[in-house]
Amino acid sequence: MDDETRLTLAATFDRVVDGYDARPQYPDDIYTLLAERCGCGPGAQVVEIGPATGLVTMRLLDMGAAVTAVEPGPALAARLRERGAGRALTVIADSFERAELPEHAFDLVAAATSFHWVEPGTGLAKVAAALRPGGWLALWWNVFGDESRPDPFERALRPVFERLSPEVRLHAFAGMKPYALEVDERVGEIDATGAFEPVEHHVVEWEGHHDAAGIRALFATYSPFLALPDEQRTRVLDEVERVARDDFDDRVVRPYLTSLYLARRRAG
Repeated sequence: MDDETRLTLAATFDRVVDGYDARPQYPDDIYTLLAERCGCGPGAQVVEIGPATGLVTMRLLDMGAAVTAVEPGPALAARLRERGAGRALTVIADSFERAELPEHAFDLVAAATSFHWVEPGTGLAKVAAALRPGGWLALWWNVFGDESRPDPFERALRPVFERLSPEVRLHAFAGMKPYALEVDERVGEIDATGAFEPVEHHVVEWEGHHDAAGIRALFATYSPFLALPDEQRTRVLDEVERVARDDFDDRVVRPYLTSLYLARRRAG
């Protein structure tokens, strides 16, 4: 993805502030790893990159961490401030690349399904500068599909996309490997900084369970759909909901993955 496309698509999420909570929660295994491997718990100082409305933020706060959340969308940042009022939360309404952060001050920098919107060279250098020696980087993504397991709903939607929005290129429909599962590339970007110990890669398998309204609301938060003209987006989402309701009896079960990269900041 070139920089212009990345910035254009990233900006679309601020339009879905009232619907972003349709995104599913991340598996509990992710938070167990953050606690056990990264020491995320009471007193931990955490930077979260691209928190949106706070799906992960609230869990980090519940674990006892103090969170500095860097969110470029002004409407999303405002919603997050409201949601976290009175808690150990600081919200910076800016891109991560521009945000002013103290150096060597944080125990964990976390990004949940967001770091692909950050220029990796600049972003990882900034992460390294923000972390104290021995602190941790945690990057993870939900992958809405798993080619190793059956996914009848994905197959049912292929003709819908071919007919109504061939320009939409979701990984499952375009035969592309998801960014989160390009392991050599993601590990190579982190290794290139020279600032981290060997990267750990963890994959958690799980299932998403949705009714027709829920799967429509979820698809409505995906950037390729947000980038469509309003009338076309409505037609596509109407059809997604119809397929789920009529062909799947209002019960869609899909195979999902969460791909997590952990790396510890070297001393010195």
